Amino acid sequence: MDDLVTGLVLAVCLFHLNTALAVCLDDLSQRTMLTGAKVGTVESSVNCKLQGSTRPPAFSKDGDFIIGGAFSLHSYTQTAYNNYTNMPAPVKCKGSIDTVELQSTSSMVFAIEEINNSTDLLPGIELGYRIYDSCASVPVAVHVAFQFLNRLEAQFNTGKNCSQSGMVMAVVGDSGSTPSITMSQLISAFNIAQVSHFATCACLSNKQQYPNFFRTIPSDQFQAEALAKLVKHFGWTWIGAVRSDSDYGNNGMASFLQAAQKEGICVEYSVSFYRTNPQSRIQRVADVIRRSTAVVVVAFASFGDMKILLEELSREPFPPRQWIGSESWVTSTELTQYSFCAGAIGFGIQKSEIPGLRDFLLNLSPTQVSASPVLTEFWEDAFNCSLKKTPVTEKKVCDGNEDIQNLQSEYTDTSQLRIANMVYKAVYAIAHAIHNAVCQKTNAIAKCDKLIKLKSNRVLTELKKVNFSQNGYDVSFNANGDPVAIYDLVNWQKSGSGIIEIVTVGLYDASLRVGHEFKINRNITWMENSRKVPVSVCTKSCPPGTRKMLQKGKPICCYDCIACPEGEISNITDSADCLPCHKEFWPNAKRDTCIPKTVEFLSFQDILGIILATLSILGALLGIITAAVFFYHRTSPIVRANNSELSFLLLISLTLCFLCSLTFIGAPSEWSCMLRHTAFGITFVLCISCVLGKTIVVLMAFKATLPGSNVMKWFGPPQQRMTVVSFTFIQVLICSFWLVFSPPFPIKNLTTYKEKIILECDLGSAVGFWAVLGYIGLLAAFCFVLAVLARKLPDNFNEAKLITFSMLIFCAVWITFIPAYVSSPGKFTVVVEIFAILASSFGLIIFIFAPKCFIILFKPEKNTKKYLMNKNQS
Repeated sequence: MDDLVTGLVLAVCLFHLNTALAVCLDDLSQRTMLTGAKVGTVESSVNCKLQGSTRPPAFSKDGDFIIGGAFSLHSYTQTAYNNYTNMPAPVKCKGSIDTVELQSTSSMVFAIEEINNSTDLLPGIELGYRIYDSCASVPVAVHVAFQFLNRLEAQFNTGKNCSQSGMVMAVVGDSGSTPSITMSQLISAFNIAQVSHFATCACLSNKQQYPNFFRTIPSDQFQAEALAKLVKHFGWTWIGAVRSDSDYGNNGMASFLQAAQKEGICVEYSVSFYRTNPQSRIQRVADVIRRSTAVVVVAFASFGDMKILLEELSREPFPPRQWIGSESWVTSTELTQYSFCAGAIGFGIQKSEIPGLRDFLLNLSPTQVSASPVLTEFWEDAFNCSLKKTPVTEKKVCDGNEDIQNLQSEYTDTSQLRIANMVYKAVYAIAHAIHNAVCQKTNAIAKCDKLIKLKSNRVLTELKKVNFSQNGYDVSFNANGDPVAIYDLVNWQKSGSGIIEIVTVGLYDASLRVGHEFKINRNITWMENSRKVPVSVCTKSCPPGTRKMLQKGKPICCYDCIACPEGEISNITDSADCLPCHKEFWPNAKRDTCIPKTVEFLSFQDILGIILATLSILGALLGIITAAVFFYHRTSPIVRANNSELSFLLLISLTLCFLCSLTFIGAPSEWSCMLRHTAFGITFVLCISCVLGKTIVVLMAFKATLPGSNVMKWFGPPQQRMTVVSFTFIQVLICSFWLVFSPPFPIKNLTTYKEKIILECDLGSAVGFWAVLGYIGLLAAFCFVLAVLARKLPDNFNEAKLITFSMLIFCAVWITFIPAYVSSPGKFTVVVEIFAILASSFGLIIFIFAPKCFIILFKPEKNTKKYLMNKNQS
């Protein structure tokens, strides 16, 4: 890269052939290549010859040590057409004087005069200066750089001796990054320090390429990061980017775009231009800004380029834009004439006061003005008159009444001393470096040797060490030659009179910890004089409950808002992803909050729970009432004929069956889960055992009526009780094994319903559950078979028929229960189980006991032994 730049620079030099380099013809190669001696150390006997034309300085003064200066007093150079037959003419600057640059130039002169009058800094030493106009041009900057390496042009006569006294000790400038890069490449070979006041390209911090470069203005790297944070601070994610097509604009915008990407900011367009581009190119850039949807435009451009762009934009109305500016143009009062930029915000160099500078700027006598071509041009442009008695143009002749005290110009405006302050600090930094090199302090008094043979590399070394305060501001350089990055946050605010004023509204200090760099201490006015922060996004924010889905082929800031899927939420705006709720929580209707899932179980407050509990109690009351009727009529024939002992036991077991269904209602607990299944299994086996006993009694009774049969003695009351106890005991064993090894327990069912939690009892062991049901089914089937066999036995009141119907209902209920139980979700599983218990229990009590109760209560004439005996006989 170094070789490429150097080659380009030298090519420009050879092409123009107008450098004022005094070439020592007889031993130049010896001094620079063979012996390695520094330029300017040759013996005085060596003759030098001036080659090419010279460029006179804009301002100069002799002194013991010379400080060079390079400022872009003009913004353009005159286009030259060469025929390659004659020596090309020197490059000339064109355009009007840049008043800001002229103020900066005068600030350098003021600082040097102030140092020369100081008794503390460089006492007894007179500093001189040679200040050139670089015209913001690389060829001119090359020419100026060569002249910094030589004596004043007036002394370059053939035969004069080469001397070191003319070579500058250090250079202030240039104003632009591109000329500064060129100049640094050249003068660094001679170890001449360069301190720029306005070259902000981050590339100049590279000490391998630019070892002699320093600056009093922060690097664009800091400004780019600050601008990205500023854009992010106000929530702008969709912006346009405009830049100067120069080292300043290209490098600065590249740093900004990199920082913006980290902040999640998207760029709709990024266009570049330069002041010398054809008008069509400027128009295209302006049209891009007009047609864009981005409300915010970040402009990393130089003052000259920005002025041309704003001039083009002012020709046609366009939608309001919020301008974000770099320090090069956002603090320029000249650009505030463009009212459509009202509300612009950006970073400016820290504003300061320089005592005495205003008086120095206004102290221009006609003699001084006439003696300086630059001041003459400024004077004539400012007052629109000509100092020549016979003006070439149509301007009137200046009559001497022109008063600079009343001139409204950026040259005389010292309310916004930003760039001038950077120049002021740069001069003082060089002066301190020279002071440390040639002065020694004795008894608190500095003594300086102006006759010392000071070399530029010594000044360069001392410049790295400077650390002082001037006008309340610290001046020092880090390892990259950069100062501490501190910016003023400025805002273009429209006053009551309609004039746009540049107001400092905050501060950015890069030395503070992350997140605390900004300090906004005043209200900011936005575009169209609004107090409301404008919105600049590609897509409106996605509300909570949705997530962003990128649009194909577009930047990440352009997206669609998609509702969160089932079971997930987003509780922030512009969420990239939705988060799943905890398994016991479920999103609300807006899907922006996880709320506890509804807990569901068959409770006594549910309608179904109330109905089933009522039926259970009614069934239990029916069993108690039936038992009471039987007990009251226990001596009646029909009660005695149907085995009253088993009947009472059956009624008690049926009552328990009705009551055990209540254990299935309510929130499951460890005890209720174990009780509900075991109580149900045991009471039903007790019930079926009683029915089975009654069926066997009917069969045995019929056998006993046959001649010669004594079978009833083998199935009397003791045997009946033993049968019931034995069958029931087997179920008790099954339930005991179930409870010991894998008992039922309460669980939260989170899978049946996504939005609800079902409280239910886990069976623990499915084998135990189905063993209980299987045993009940086995007894029921056995009882049903016996009842079918006994249903046609001759008897006036054959109980086997009633048992057959009741067992038919019982088996039908429990056969249909199995598929219904397996397929029922949630609390309906419990409902199906309770329904099966109640249905089978009601079937038994109604079909077995209802006909008997009917005869007892409503047909007492049939409740006689004679009626029963006659029926048997018939």
